[in-house]
Amino acid sequence: MALFLDFDGTLSPIRADPGSVYLPPEGAGILLTLAARLRGGLVILSGRDVRDLALRVPQGLWRVGGHGAQICAPGAAPSNALKAAPAELVQRIQQIADPFPGVVVESKGEVLALHFRSAPDAGPQLEAEISAVIAGFSEYSLQTGKMVIEARPDHADKGKCVTAFLQRGEFAGRAPLMIGDDTTDEAAMRACLQAGGTAIKVGPGASVAPFRLDGPDDVWNWLREGLT
Repeated sequence: MALFLDFDGTLSPIRADPGSVYLPPEGAGILLTLAARLRGGLVILSGRDVRDLALRVPQGLWRVGGHGAQICAPGAAPSNALKAAPAELVQRIQQIADPFPGVVVESKGEVLALHFRSAPDAGPQLEAEISAVIAGFSEYSLQTGKMVIEARPDHADKGKCVTAFLQRGEFAGRAPLMIGDDTTDEAAMRACLQAGGTAIKVGPGASVAPFRLDGPDDVWNWLREGLT
């Protein structure tokens, strides 16, 4: 098996402050043990900046940030020289966010995330305005998630990332499994299904995944079962 795990909402509950999200106390040990049993075939696949992700999960794992655009191999330190989003795009999305108190623009390398958890009713307006801006940047697409709207380059795609991993020598021939909670994980789930693997959706909502778990606690229980 090749196991691909989302972070926020899958391994840890989603919180209003993304900086307060960490693995549970025994989480690192469980993941490292599973990775060893899978001969390195465990990947944390997140929309976070890989430099941020690397602060929250063990260094001995594959850590992939930016929805697949930023890859950090086991034992390696993430690069501080990540490519940034176009300055004009950053400026225009910040201008959209400024009139809404509590709405925050997060730069994740090439990916820009606008968090509107503090202003949920503004979601449709923000999405429409950002969509209009992104239309002027041919290499960028809009992606929505749980109380977040992201502008991401087309190569920052979890599905493309899974497919690329399965072409690596050490991953070739493995059956892939993706576990995730958000719409941003659906592309990776589809890639797993197309490769003869499967997927697990965490929480409510429509999904291509044939299996489902209720929340992060159930994910950890499932992972523990893999150690027995």
